[in-house]
Amino acid sequence: MDVGFARPDVARLVFRLFSRELHPELINVYAESGVQFPDYQAKLQICDSGHVITFIRNDQLLCEVMTGREHPLPKRRRILSHGLRGHHSESIQFAGGVSYHVSFQLEQLEPEEFAHFHEELQADCEEAELSYRFGSSSRLCPTPLSFMQTVAAPDSLIIHAFHTFPDNYGVVKTQTLFELR
Repeated sequence: MDVGFARPDVARLVFRLFSRELHPELINVYAESGVQFPDYQAKLQICDSGHVITFIRNDQLLCEVMTGREHPLPKRRRILSHGLRGHHSESIQFAGGVSYHVSFQLEQLEPEEFAHFHEELQADCEEAELSYRFGSSSRLCPTPLSFMQTVAAPDSLIIHAFHTFPDNYGVVKTQTLFELR
């Protein structure tokens, strides 16, 4: 009997960017924190299959979401939508004075490589500003984990996010940069 938490298959992950906030009932949030400066604010959330970053500057709102395809997210005001395979980068300049840059990649490793890398990430998880360890799908499988680290300044915000998917020996890494002009 499987009583633990099982993350979705990494092949079902999608990365999306919206110019709107998502309804809270659409995503199961397990941990959250925030960043606040006079010219912007950001909410960081860890969800079951990844993360949500909501960035607000004046009347401009951007919402980055990494989740499974099975989540019924709206199409209205969606700016980007990509499956997570390999490595991908995007840059967008918005009229409201915000530049958005993102780079994300999915690494699928051999079991031994994954075990070693997962151990290293567990240590990083302890030091992270926002982290969550999910229940394992079996007692023999490492615990899935997610964590986010930020570098915040008055005119920029960098977020590094890491998510492990032990059932698939997968690690998703994202780096997001919001710059104010």
